[in-house]
Amino acid sequence: MHLSRTGLLLVFFTAIISGFSIFINSFGVKGFDSSVFTFSKNVVVALLLFSIVILLKQFNELRQLNKKQWLQLIGIGFIGGSIPFLLYFKGLQMATGAAAGFIHKTMFVYVAVFALLFLKEKMTKGLFVGALFLLIGNYFMIRHDFNLSFGNFLILIATVLWAAENTLAKYVLKEVSGTVVAFGRMFFGSLFILVFLLFTGKAPIIFFMSYNQYLWIALTSIFLLLYVFTYYNGLKHIKVTTAACILALGAPITTLLSFIFSGAQISLHEGLGMLFIAAGVIFVVWLSQLISLITNVFTVKQHERN
Repeated sequence: MHLSRTGLLLVFFTAIISGFSIFINSFGVKGFDSSVFTFSKNVVVALLLFSIVILLKQFNELRQLNKKQWLQLIGIGFIGGSIPFLLYFKGLQMATGAAAGFIHKTMFVYVAVFALLFLKEKMTKGLFVGALFLLIGNYFMIRHDFNLSFGNFLILIATVLWAAENTLAKYVLKEVSGTVVAFGRMFFGSLFILVFLLFTGKAPIIFFMSYNQYLWIALTSIFLLLYVFTYYNGLKHIKVTTAACILALGAPITTLLSFIFSGAQISLHEGLGMLFIAAGVIFVVWLSQLISLITNVFTVKQHERN
């Protein structure tokens, strides 16, 4: 299978995982101190990823990383695996799962800006049209849920930080495998969060939680593990702007789950929002490639005429 196609499939899977994960986390985090919940999940995932690195025989890759690459992984852990997690799950305690999901899925906007500035990723016609559809879809979806609450503000800051981390990760993935980058993000992120817990005196809480709380940590850790493993291995083979746009598919999934379990009905605006988001992803993934193909064909014919 072509690498870019493999990358697309992996990130599509990530989007589905994200839709379920945000919905489930919105329930799980309610009974916790958000920072303890965040650390517990992250450290479990870091240990599981290290096991995967060993199983995939990538430990030598870890040993051969140079000083610059280690510093890059530390940076990814700091701006992607620690601060935004603390902000996001604190905000999620104050916000609804649907609102959090859609704020998080606006990440493609910030990624597009960072990728243009630092990775020189050009905004293709297909990507531009797709991004416009995604913006319209997100507007329809969050027009009733979004407000300037403190919880939503924390989620927004976390989303911008994750966009910056995605851009850095895409740069690092040129030379490092997706699994190792995912491990670096979760391992160093966990260390930074542990420092925060020790500084605030919350570290002992980790060892005195209830049985149900440990079960929530186990369940949400599985989703987080699947998310980071599929996303970073997929991101290695496709543009970061494309990956961020595909992740927007997770928002309708979160909303559908919210409606199913609440028994409420989907409004016309929300239905339109889902359609626009789906159309936006189609433009980004398939039509952008079609436009590129047509453009190349015309370019070749023009050269042949000349």
